[in-house]
Amino acid sequence: MFNSIWYENLIRPPFSPPNQIFMPAWTFLYITIIIAFILYSFKNAENKKSGYIFFFIQIVLNFAWSPVFFYFRQIFWAFIIIIFLDIFVFLTIKKFYSIQKISGLILIPYFLWIIFATYLNIGYLVLN
Repeated sequence: MFNSIWYENLIRPPFSPPNQIFMPAWTFLYITIIIAFILYSFKNAENKKSGYIFFFIQIVLNFAWSPVFFYFRQIFWAFIIIIFLDIFVFLTIKKFYSIQKISGLILIPYFLWIIFATYLNIGYLVLN
């Protein structure tokens, strides 16, 4: 599925981390995403539905990005996906924070990482 030759031949944007960074970073982030979701879910509050909707949309976008970028090699469409991902993670943080503050705060490293990933995606788009 993943063509590492294609990826390795791309011109990398400045500040691209080594490939070995991605697995531990995403492992940590997925753990925090799950914790934030669980804490939000256990909080007794009204009006939680939009938080669930934002959360599930951002998860779908998150999982859609990799195959679009790596398998289909569609850097532009991956960029479109990650822009929407940025928006929906922000909305998720905002809603989670309004219901369960710690849930919103826990998602901030995830948001910062995908903002950085957006920069990388733009870099790959412009340079390749």
